[in-house]
Amino acid sequence: MNLIAPSLLAADFSNLQREMEWFNRSEADWLHLDVMDGVFVPNISFGFPVLQHVARLTDKPLDVHLMIVEPQKFVSEVRDLGAAIMNVHQEACVHLHRTVQQIHEAGMKAAVTLNPSTPISTLEDIICDVDVVMLMTVNPGFGAQKFIEHSLDKVRRLREMIIRTGSKALIEVDGGVNRTTAPLLAKAGVDVYVAGSALFGKPDPAEEVRQLKKLIDNV
Repeated sequence: MNLIAPSLLAADFSNLQREMEWFNRSEADWLHLDVMDGVFVPNISFGFPVLQHVARLTDKPLDVHLMIVEPQKFVSEVRDLGAAIMNVHQEACVHLHRTVQQIHEAGMKAAVTLNPSTPISTLEDIICDVDVVMLMTVNPGFGAQKFIEHSLDKVRRLREMIIRTGSKALIEVDGGVNRTTAPLLAKAGVDVYVAGSALFGKPDPAEEVRQLKKLIDNV
């Protein structure tokens, strides 16, 4: 499975309508939405008023990535957006299993994200309960960062864990995804590719999505 999830964080917020128009006509699969609180990560992005507006502009699945403390407090708000996936950080959830249960009970797929320095072994006892594991391939908080090369080995080890345990979880990556890194990630075993600056701001972002997907599919 090769899915492309453009990250709204890299969009031109002065014209979200236009950005959503190219997204809707493109081959992109999910829309990735990074919510940052300035506490868990050193930046503030956008909140639910913006997400509610964006949700009305597309019928494609919303992948809501909460880079915030205590994300479990916002399960109902994310559900009310019509989100397909709610993505929380392992590092922000003291009771991760309970949070995953809450997300499932709300009718969404549960995704868990690991920061670059967090070992995949922290998911050993929950890997079969989650629908998606997202590996940050840059340090969270800002877009347009350089891809962390060690992430390729981390993806491979996560793929091995998923196979060994019989988990059905998809592997998602976020950070530094472009035409150079995407094929390498595909070889390592990635399913979902979050891309921001590699798509938004380009002369023809929809064509960039098509080319990125073509590169991945040909691996």
